[in-house]
Amino acid sequence: MELTWYGHSTWGVELGETSLLIDPFFDNPKTDVSPGELDPEYVLLTHGHADHIAHVGEFDDATVATTPELAGYVAAEYGVDEDDTTGFNIGGTIELGDAFVTMVRADHTNGLDTDYQNTGGMPAGFVVSDTNPTKVADEESETFYHAGDTALMSEMKDVIGPYLEPDVAALPAGDHFTMGPLQAGIAADWVDVEYAMPMHYDSFPPIEIDTDDFVRAVDGNAPGAEAVILDGDESFEY
Repeated sequence: MELTWYGHSTWGVELGETSLLIDPFFDNPKTDVSPGELDPEYVLLTHGHADHIAHVGEFDDATVATTPELAGYVAAEYGVDEDDTTGFNIGGTIELGDAFVTMVRADHTNGLDTDYQNTGGMPAGFVVSDTNPTKVADEESETFYHAGDTALMSEMKDVIGPYLEPDVAALPAGDHFTMGPLQAGIAADWVDVEYAMPMHYDSFPPIEIDTDDFVRAVDGNAPGAEAVILDGDESFEY
């Protein structure tokens, strides 16, 4: 499994012969990549805020997978062909090429784009694995948890960690709109991962952080995890 961070919450996932892109937002200071340089087979959307769906319409050959509400919205407003969307929901696992994707809860809001009068259903995170995580034990899997925009929540300790068993987690750490470094460090322990990587930071002034705080929080709260700080457009192979 190869994971590439394009800044903010935008991640590329290469799994077997399948390529996925999560939360396409390339107007952030960490990336030099433009959407046209990428050709994912699948685009996953955690929720409808503009800094997570801004460039979803740039991937004409991709299937967009997200909640039914948000799938309908990007089809109507972003030029995504409705036939190229897959709607699923919290707790569901779908097979996308070589990847099994399970949608999990995120504690956040979900106003659509910049119009916060309308909602896109529940915000979410994704657990992406090379095996069905609800049927196969962790030692047989390579599994990535993209937490979406979330606060620290007991779902991590009660469901995501023990039952979906991620190996690597991308955790929001910018504070203000999501968890900060301390809560992200606790989350790394609760989901019981080997590697924890921060995301959703430094894109705007309110979410600028010192990533050393994230490293210290992981070291202090998740002794079984290693903090990994990626540069923008840098990849990590698990």
